[in-house]
Amino acid sequence: MSQANPLLSIPFAIPFDQIRAEHVEPAIAQLIAEARERIEAIAAWEGPRTYENTMYALDHATEPLDVAFGVVRHLESVATYPEFREAHNAVMGPASEFYSSIRLHGGLWAAVKAYAETEEAKGLSGVRARHLEKTMVAFRLSGADLDEAGKARSAEIDVELTQLTTKFSENVLDSTNSFELLISEETRLAGLPPSAVAAARQSAEQKGLAGWRFTLQAPSYMAVLTYMDDRGVREKLYRAYATRAVAAPNDNREILPRILALRKEKARLLGFAHFADLALVDRMAKTGAAAEAFLTDLQAKTEAFFAKENEQLREFAGGMALEPWDMGYYAEKLRVALYDFDEEQLRPYFSLSGAMAGMFTLTERLFGIRVAERKGVPAWDGEARFFDIFDAAGGEHLASFYSDMYPRENKRGGAWMDAFLTGAPGAPHLGLICGNLTPPIGDQPALLTHRDVETLFHEFGHLLHHALTRVPVRDLAGTSVPWDFVELPSQIMENWCWEREALDLFAKHHETGEPIPEELFAKMKRARTFRAANAQMRQLSFAFVDLALHMRYDEATDGDVIAWSRALLQPFSAATLPADHAMIASFTHLFANPVGYAAGYYSYKWAEVLDADAFSRFRKEGVFNAETGRAFRECILAKGDSEDPAELYRQFMGRDPDPNALLVRSGLASVS
Repeated sequence: MSQANPLLSIPFAIPFDQIRAEHVEPAIAQLIAEARERIEAIAAWEGPRTYENTMYALDHATEPLDVAFGVVRHLESVATYPEFREAHNAVMGPASEFYSSIRLHGGLWAAVKAYAETEEAKGLSGVRARHLEKTMVAFRLSGADLDEAGKARSAEIDVELTQLTTKFSENVLDSTNSFELLISEETRLAGLPPSAVAAARQSAEQKGLAGWRFTLQAPSYMAVLTYMDDRGVREKLYRAYATRAVAAPNDNREILPRILALRKEKARLLGFAHFADLALVDRMAKTGAAAEAFLTDLQAKTEAFFAKENEQLREFAGGMALEPWDMGYYAEKLRVALYDFDEEQLRPYFSLSGAMAGMFTLTERLFGIRVAERKGVPAWDGEARFFDIFDAAGGEHLASFYSDMYPRENKRGGAWMDAFLTGAPGAPHLGLICGNLTPPIGDQPALLTHRDVETLFHEFGHLLHHALTRVPVRDLAGTSVPWDFVELPSQIMENWCWEREALDLFAKHHETGEPIPEELFAKMKRARTFRAANAQMRQLSFAFVDLALHMRYDEATDGDVIAWSRALLQPFSAATLPADHAMIASFTHLFANPVGYAAGYYSYKWAEVLDADAFSRFRKEGVFNAETGRAFRECILAKGDSEDPAELYRQFMGRDPDPNALLVRSGLASVS
């Protein structure tokens, strides 16, 4: 079996073309058994305890399983089919049970504590000292000090959470894919830009249908809500999107409260008042109350701007009562009226290939790396590509990554980065970036919106955090940092999408090669903070409801979780939410993973403060200043979680973050 099953010995260039559903269960079972043997060997070691035979061994005990399980999880996200989903789901329980058992293993916990008492351990410094400290915290937070009944219940909770969150994610994907709207009369397409019309036509043709096909995939959905004159179609898509996963056979309504109840039980089992305090104890915010206070401060500084923006939009729309499916449509028309600027004017300048090439050139100048595509590497889909990253100065192969940027029905929505391999010191890392961006239409290349370009840069920022890590401990390397710090490397990259110097590297008209005209660029910059308060309040609403669900919601007293959440979201919405609005049932950030962004959605705003402030150094010293870029690479990208994130930030900026930086960038405060 070991030679026939590609999951049992995965090379650097993963043989995605060979991995089948039938490989999953036997490989994961064998790899769990082998990892368990290594765990038992660490616990049973009778000689003197050292870093190598305890901490280093623990850091690598599950590595082959981690890699294989990551590959399986990835394929379920990007190339699923019924047999593969069945195999994936079959191994989720056993894998979750095993992973939960590691930090509940009494002998292993005793081994770690015994090592901590050695003279060697007491003399540790730097990354090894942090590794030991964080490992001991992780064991305690996992329930290592519970009695046997408590440990057994903790493990049961972890397994059930894994199963429920997997089902939640599947329901969202299947519910999204189950919707389509076919329009046969071309006159009903009025208002849509030509790119959206062509995409809808191509979507219909690919299904063997006549007319124009619209779906809930982001490029299709957003085009309709932003541009289509037909209000009835806008409403139909909005309602379909806002009520995903609340009807059989893809119903998350009963799954949601069960996930919340299990998280609450786990927190109380470990001595915490609620799940938010458990989730945040090892993050920068530390407590749910501190995260809420941060959000409340931003809300207070945003509300007056929010009210003013919405009054302006109502006046522009002639005083009509605006519904949620009207907001994006009239906002876009107001943007055009105020700034003579339409987002679609930029699309011809943003081909995907050009944006990626420019992004690579930009990061070469900033961070001293070189990115080169490598052909012939097998992948899960013909559109996926493979790239190598080299150190520009010494030529060292630092990392490689896959990219997969177009939507498919066998692929989950959204955009994300993930890691396959964390290389040992001197060995390359391997990761991927995925998106659901506007695909090529006919003979025309993939042309992106400016927001698509920001998304691309965002995910590449995450990838660089993994690719450029120099931390020798897997558990502390790359993106394995507190989740309210992990978005700094990604969100700071978006800033270059607004800089003329950077745009001139890649924003070229796909037919003429001309750069963005200065007049259009000026309009784009002026419109940058258009309805910024609404954008901020939307993000704050998600963060507030997340914390409220994990700090206060109780099904017995609060009733239906969807109605309760909708009431919390309403004050942050410029329009009255429909009575059947059920966004929370498809909120995969919170519920598609046992932890994920649960009680951590505030991290986006937290990291926005960091990125707005950190980019001010680039603005001051030069957006292509190589010394500043090198400092960011060395202080942030290379360091992972090897030091406290607040200290890493201070190393780069020379001070603590300025919380006013985000408000200034958003046009919600003046420069002090």
